[in-house]
Amino acid sequence: MNHFPKINIELNGIYTQEIILSGSFPETAEKFAPIPGTVILLSGENLDCSRYHILAAKPWLSIRGFGSRMSFQTKQEDHSFSADPFLALAYLLAQYKQKISTQLPVAAGLFGYLAYDLKDHLEHLPRTSVDDLSLPQLCMFAPSILLIQEKETGKTTLCIPKRMEDGKETLAEDLHFFQETMKQKPAGDTGFHGDPKGFTANFTQDAYIESIRKIREYIAAGHVYQVNMSQRFESKFSGNAFCLFTELFQSNPAPFFSYIEAGDHQIVSTSPERFIQQTGDRIETRPIKGTRPRGKTPEQDRQMAAELSKSPKDDAELSMIVDLLRNDLGKVCTGGSVKVTQHKRLEAYENVFHLVSIVEGQLAFGKNAVDLIRATFPGGSITGCPKIRAMEIIDELEPCRRHIYTGSIGYISFHETMDLSIAIRTATIKEGRMLFSVGGGIVYDSDPLQEFQETLHKGKTLMETVKADSTSNSTSGFVWMNGRIMPEKDAKLPITDLGVQYGYGLFETIRVNNAHPAYLKNHMDRFNTAWKAIMNADPPDLTWEDIIQQVISSNRLENQTAAVKIMATFGSPGIPDHSPNLFVSARPYIHRLAGKNEPGIHLITYPEPRQTPLANYKTTSYLYYYLAGHYAKEKKGDEALILNPDDTVSETNTANIILIKNHMAVIPESASVLSGIMANVVCDYLKDAGFTLRTAPVFRHDLFPADQVIMTNSLIGAVPVLSLDNKQIHANPEFCRQINNHIL
Repeated sequence: MNHFPKINIELNGIYTQEIILSGSFPETAEKFAPIPGTVILLSGENLDCSRYHILAAKPWLSIRGFGSRMSFQTKQEDHSFSADPFLALAYLLAQYKQKISTQLPVAAGLFGYLAYDLKDHLEHLPRTSVDDLSLPQLCMFAPSILLIQEKETGKTTLCIPKRMEDGKETLAEDLHFFQETMKQKPAGDTGFHGDPKGFTANFTQDAYIESIRKIREYIAAGHVYQVNMSQRFESKFSGNAFCLFTELFQSNPAPFFSYIEAGDHQIVSTSPERFIQQTGDRIETRPIKGTRPRGKTPEQDRQMAAELSKSPKDDAELSMIVDLLRNDLGKVCTGGSVKVTQHKRLEAYENVFHLVSIVEGQLAFGKNAVDLIRATFPGGSITGCPKIRAMEIIDELEPCRRHIYTGSIGYISFHETMDLSIAIRTATIKEGRMLFSVGGGIVYDSDPLQEFQETLHKGKTLMETVKADSTSNSTSGFVWMNGRIMPEKDAKLPITDLGVQYGYGLFETIRVNNAHPAYLKNHMDRFNTAWKAIMNADPPDLTWEDIIQQVISSNRLENQTAAVKIMATFGSPGIPDHSPNLFVSARPYIHRLAGKNEPGIHLITYPEPRQTPLANYKTTSYLYYYLAGHYAKEKKGDEALILNPDDTVSETNTANIILIKNHMAVIPESASVLSGIMANVVCDYLKDAGFTLRTAPVFRHDLFPADQVIMTNSLIGAVPVLSLDNKQIHANPEFCRQINNHIL
């Protein structure tokens, strides 16, 4: 393992201290919840697998992986390298292995998740579904603060790994951090909201039913006995993800409740199922198959429990998965040690009954936690049987990669203990989106419609918990397309449209203040000029102001600032009576400086010069500008500076530039550049204010001696540039405020 990067941190034992909490464990955890890398594991219900609450916070090390791209990160170091994620995980566990004697389930280790898609590092499987999230497949953190509470006694223990970092002991710093954080009051319930339109699925009912029929055909042909089929639901999400976690815990306290603050995304899991537990060489797994809702009366409750216990179908499914798991455990356990200690145990939860089996084994000498994971991952209860063929069918039929769903969440300690749940009833929150999947085991006798309905029933708790904000204006709910207002989800382009194939189209973005489009004539003159040049035809004869009013009204944006986009695509050639496709959409506009601590924009030079005459028009062939903006953000900037082929300045990836010096406004000269509506308005203002206007070649070094540099577009108005490539530029935010007061 010498090819792995060396981490300059030594781990030398564990500091422990018994703590008396002034509030509940969830209230304590809330104080640490916003810290990136925090993992919170709560035990709901009163089952024998639900003994401890665990808080893991302030990570001193993190490991992330996507495919073979791995990273180890500490406060001082960031190592990126290529490796098998399981080997990288094994390397870390071996490097920081500790010999400690403790009755605690964990005193130091790695906390986080293993995504389902890590299966591709264990088996050679076809990859035909789409990864639309680009999140880590392996994401784990080594906490410097670990708080463990035994539920029954309330005994709470603080554990701090004693480390040497850069030759300095860290214990005093960690203790101080813990004590200071404990003094703080939780932020309080800031609330959370979903989308007024509710949740959308990545399957239609007909498509999901057809997939189940396909699985039944595979079963009849002898490919598999069972496949776990799922569909994914998605909604917009705003607010505090931890508040969602605590509300779910209060209403439906499942045995394995998990919250992960991963920085750029959050995970909220309410799983009832243990995947793997390790205590020394003792191994346990608890597969679940079979579900019935709790009855509304004691008699109904007894009937539901009896129905599940006597169900031949559920018995057969559970027995099949138990055999699969026995086989998986047998790969790494001592011969003859794998036994089913309990089979078909009925467990009662808040809302449902489940059938659960317990399979135990003894880890063979020389095998470790990662060997155990490799032998069993992902859990057979949520793939199917036989596992490999079931996973191939899942990838064939499900359109999106599962990521966390049916992966695992929990901890792997540095002292030969581990507890991982199976990530079902689990939501991912990322960039204003909330996603979760639900599914079920499909066998030959499965009724397709009932299976579809069961996914809706299983997702009901999350859907009902994430209610819409009654004060929210759903701004992307309706669009105007080709003459009529329709729900956004129904506005679709055929794949034969050249706008889809080549970006053959035009657009205009217009600021609308309280239902009044700003500079609409200027925008439409520019749009019509581009139409004639790009479409080689006369522009459409439409009253755009009325269309915009319809879209604004449909989205309830009459009393705020909105961004309206008019878009046209070429359409599908070769079709009789071919005509372009036209769209108008609207969204609420929040100024990009809102919420920032700085009054302007930081620019980063994009190294690829722009070399296209299409820059003279606002076309939908916008990939170059998108990549430029993405590059700037990767370099910790706000916006990209676009250069001409001769190395002169042109514009930014979204705005025009104006240099101010000695009462002169200089507009960079470019062979191909879009004439900015707002840039022209600002120039008119400057001219009236006594400034001389000039168009001239501008180089990057000219920006630094300028009195100020201004960015302009129709949404932001005039905004000062604060720096270029991390070098400060003179700025006068008050001057831009004066301009905006007159023009916006």
